[in-house]
Amino acid sequence: MGPAGSPGSMAVPAVAGSSGPGPVWPAAPGAGPVAAGRTGAVPDGDRGLPGMDRNGDFPLAPPEPPVPPASAAPPVPAVPPVPPAPPVPPGAPVPEPYAGAGAGTYPGGPGAGAADGPGEAGAPDGPEPSGAPEAPAGPVPPGAGAGSAGAGRCVACGTGRPGREGYCERCGHAQPRARDHVEEEAGPAAAVTDRGLRHHRNEDAFTVAATALPDGSPAVVAVVCDGVSSATRPDEASAAAADTAGASLRAALECGTHPRMAMHEAIVAAAGAVDALAARKAGADDGASGGPDPEPRHHRNAPACTLVGAVVASGLLVVGWVGDSRVYWVPDDRSTPPARLTEDDSWAAQMVAAGLMGEAEAYADARAHAITGWLGADAYELDPHTASFTPDRPGVVVVCTDGLWNYAEAAEAMARVVPPDAAARPLDAARVLLGHALDGGGHDNVTVAVLPVVPAAGAAGAIGDSETAETASPASGGTGTDGITPT
Repeated sequence: MGPAGSPGSMAVPAVAGSSGPGPVWPAAPGAGPVAAGRTGAVPDGDRGLPGMDRNGDFPLAPPEPPVPPASAAPPVPAVPPVPPAPPVPPGAPVPEPYAGAGAGTYPGGPGAGAADGPGEAGAPDGPEPSGAPEAPAGPVPPGAGAGSAGAGRCVACGTGRPGREGYCERCGHAQPRARDHVEEEAGPAAAVTDRGLRHHRNEDAFTVAATALPDGSPAVVAVVCDGVSSATRPDEASAAAADTAGASLRAALECGTHPRMAMHEAIVAAAGAVDALAARKAGADDGASGGPDPEPRHHRNAPACTLVGAVVASGLLVVGWVGDSRVYWVPDDRSTPPARLTEDDSWAAQMVAAGLMGEAEAYADARAHAITGWLGADAYELDPHTASFTPDRPGVVVVCTDGLWNYAEAAEAMARVVPPDAAARPLDAARVLLGHALDGGGHDNVTVAVLPVVPAAGAAGAIGDSETAETASPASGGTGTDGITPT
């Protein structure tokens, strides 16, 4: 380093409080002397430090070159107006949106959505999408998608597939099952069954049929069964009982068997069919072959159900039951009192019959619906109840499970719900009764059959020839009412 003031150095002022000049820093090549800490512009010909501009500043970065303007986009052509839709001709049918199986808050219906289950992120199941748009998924038809994996599409998310248990493998939404909602007409009779709003499956079943006696006169049959939810496979029990009892009744009536004897034999046959379920495996539901069960289920929570049936033939009305499903008589003339024709096999009915409680008190008890009679291998004993009546005026017979009569228990309450034209439109009447139960909460499965009754020519008196006064008209204490008094 040269002396201060030499061309190869720059002088730095002395630090305050010190004596003598400060250090001299080397300058850039070719530059003149620059005193440390000086301000002002750099003299002409004095380049200063590398990167320094003429004002002694260090710019952060050189300015970017200007971006050339983008070329103007071509104008978008105007979209032609959409022509108006042609008018709908008067009387043309208007399609209704699919609302799942049944009504209310069922899968796919109002309130249903893809968030009704443990959602799963990722691509949907199935093949990779192609270039063509995929058709929207439609509703699952009855019997499809409920018990077979990969059948159909989910009614909620539209992309997943129902699994073996009846739930979407993608969004977890329950899919409609074939038995969730069923309607059927048979001759003048009709029946409806529905899963309700709280249960995950329908454990009720029914059979309605129209047949003929040997003399050619018509006969109508209705059987309604309610699976016992605390038992194993209650849905199988009710289906087996309803199918077996219905087939037995039709065969016996066609052979000329008296309707009351045919009813007794049908209940016995149904009990045998339910008993047989206890000796075999669950079958296809759990992948088993359905063969003999190595551990018999007798007296070990075997499949069980209740049963109630009615036969209308040649002006005769015959009812039979085991359990707490009921039959109501509702005359067309609503000035005539209705009646309940069955007596429950239940704890509440036993308390009332023994005089220990009033009916209102007994049925308000938490034990009211504990049944004391049912069909199943673990039943204490089979005690079918039957009764026969001869109606002297037109009306309808309502055969139902407790999913309905819980919302219209007394005969008068049931009569208020039955439409006045029930005899002429039994299916509509059954739908109205179902709607009454769903509007009331739909806490249970609901099944109801409606059978019109036309009295035989020359029928006099009331409904008679009962098995006993107690079983003929329990709601009226065995004394009966106008048009349905037992003898």
